[in-house]
Parts: sequence; structure tokens; C-alpha cells
Amino acid sequence: MKHLLERVTLGCDAPFPAEEFNHRIEQLRKELEKRSFDIYLTTGPENIFYLSGQQTPGYYTLQCLCVPTSGDPFLIIRGLEAFNARANCYLEDIVGYMDTEAGGDAVGRVLQERGWKDKRIAIDKNAWYLTANIYKGLEQSLGPLADGAGLVEGLRVVKSALEIESMELAHIATEAGMRAGVKSSLENANENDIAAETMYAMIKHGSEYLGMDPFVVSGYRSGLPHSTWRRRQVEAGDVVIIENAAAYNRYHTALFRTIGIEPVPDLVKSLYAICLEAFESGLAAMRPGNTCADVHNAVQTVIDANDCSERYRKKSGYSLGISFAPDWGEGNILGLNHDIDVELRPGMVFHMPITLREFAVFTVAISETIVITDQGSRVLGDLPRDLYIQ
Repeated sequence: MKHLLERVTLGCDAPFPAEEFNHRIEQLRKELEKRSFDIYLTTGPENIFYLSGQQTPGYYTLQCLCVPTSGDPFLIIRGLEAFNARANCYLEDIVGYMDTEAGGDAVGRVLQERGWKDKRIAIDKNAWYLTANIYKGLEQSLGPLADGAGLVEGLRVVKSALEIESMELAHIATEAGMRAGVKSSLENANENDIAAETMYAMIKHGSEYLGMDPFVVSGYRSGLPHSTWRRRQVEAGDVVIIENAAAYNRYHTALFRTIGIEPVPDLVKSLYAICLEAFESGLAAMRPGNTCADVHNAVQTVIDANDCSERYRKKSGYSLGISFAPDWGEGNILGLNHDIDVELRPGMVFHMPITLREFAVFTVAISETIVITDQGSRVLGDLPRDLYIQ
């Protein structure tokens, strides 16, 4: 296996220089030392990518990145995925297991062989695909496992200059997709056609495969949260909503816009005006020193003052960054909600979608991807925030 892997140049497809990943590993090691852990294990594709650069849609088979407090990190992965891993990252130590062996068994075996049994092992208990059976099997192989959930997520909250650059490039594609979707949202258009134009433009402008496909929906179905395209033909008087995200180096940015098809009902226009006011209030609160709760509360104050509380019923946003399916956001890391008293810091990035719903009738919405800066905040892109009327 090793001689075959050497056909691939180490790190030839890595998204960033080795120094970026080395810095991340060192920051994690500081956290491990604080807690007296000997080694950290994660099976989550986002955390594996953050620490190593490894990315694949094949994370439905178990992959496990192992980071000792001292010594080189190593990756245990399905043998077929090992070639991709060598191209994506700078890890010399990649262990591929055969399809005749279950992934969890392979992880337990390799760690046993390398002397990690009964050491202080921290495992990312919140990671995707760490099933109850895999966890139980690892404890049987290795002894008790400590909870390492959140160790890497805490490092991911504030983005580096290279990460923000990737998000700026992602947003070029996100905005191109939205422009194409809005342009094609016309009476008698088919929802699938609108979705196709949105997707085509994003891919044409550099997007990779997505953490989640766009939400493109019209008419009464726009009033059904998280509905998306289903061949419906757009009719006069409909509202069309598009929420899309593109990816660059696995970093996602997102947008939400609303299109009214003439004749646009007065209630649509009035609710959109409230939506926009609430968004602007939240945006004004997005500055260092304020908290995530402060942003949400600024939005909620406008919503409540306009008797729209029942039309809102949600948090006001979530952090953005590295994502794999089934999501494009980092809501598991940080959100904008009334009970999240985390202070905003320069380098944090959020998607703030403000939506008002006449449930099962229509939805109006506006959002931006926003970077926290030293002076306040910066909205990526310059797409108009008007209610688009076609």
C-alpha cells in the first residue's frame, strides 16, 4: 500500500500551506496539555479538514484523525480514500484499512498496535458518524475515553486571513448564483429552472460541491420552512425565496433574497420592510465587545415591536466556515440567539438570515454573510437588499 501511495505527491491538492495546518495542530496541542490528554481523536469531516486538509465526500466510511500531544498526527482511513488523503494533506502517516475490516475495528486495532491502550484518550464525542456501537467498541479496545468535544470547534470560531480569503472567493460564487436565481424568478418559470440557474452560476464561478443545496421555493410552499424546489410553476402574485451557499476550499458563505411576482400583495411589502429593519438593527449590533445575544436581541426587539413575534420564532443566525453535507453552516459551533453570551471577536463570520413567515402562505427574508472586524463588521459582496419585484 505504501509504495502505491507514493505515486501521489504529498499535499499537492492541499488548500493551504503546511504552516497553516501546523499552527492549528499546535493550538490544539496546547488545549490537550491543559487537560492532560495524551492523544485526541476526531471522526468529524469538518474537524479533520481543519486540522489536516483532508476532504472527501466518502466520509460515510469511518475516518479518524489522531493527534498526539507529542509526536506526529496520523490518519486512519479507508484504503481507497488514502490516495485522496495524501493529495489533500501533508500527513506522512496515513493508515488505510481494507473493506474487509470495519472502520471502528481498524481504529481500535491501529491504536492498540501503537501503544495507546489505557492512555488518556480524548475523543470528539459530537463528531458525525461516531455511532454508539463504534464508541462502545473503541472503549472495549482502548479503555475509557474522555470527552474531547469542542476542543477543535473553539479554535475554528475565529478565522485566519487565509480562511477569510477562501470565504471571499466562495462569496463570489454565492452572489453569482443569487443574481442568476433572481433573474430567472419570473412568472411561469419552473422552480427547477430557477434552482438550475442558481446552481450553474455558482459552479461556473468556482464553487465546489456543497454542504447543502439551495432552498428555491415559490407560492404557498415558500411559507413552509425548509421546503425547496419541486417543479412548481411560478404564478402571478407569488413570492419566490432563494437561500443559497457556495463553497471554496470547503468554506461556505450564504445569502437569502426575496422576489415578489406582480401583483405583489401589500402584506408582503410591509413584512419585508420590517424584515429589513430587523436585519439592519442586528447588523448595527455586530461589533467586537457585543455578544451573540446582543445581536439576536436587537433583531428580536424590532420583530416584537411590529407584532411579528409569531412570524419569526427562530434564532437570528449562526457562524459560517468549513462545512460538509448535510449543512452549510457552523450552527453546532456558535449561533446568534438570546442565551448565547459569547463575545464577538474580529475574524468571526456569521450568516444572519432574518425571515418573517405567513406560515403556509409565503415567506419574506433577507440575509448576508458578515465578517466581524476590529472596527465593527463587514458584509461580503454588494448585492442589493431590496425586495425584488418582477
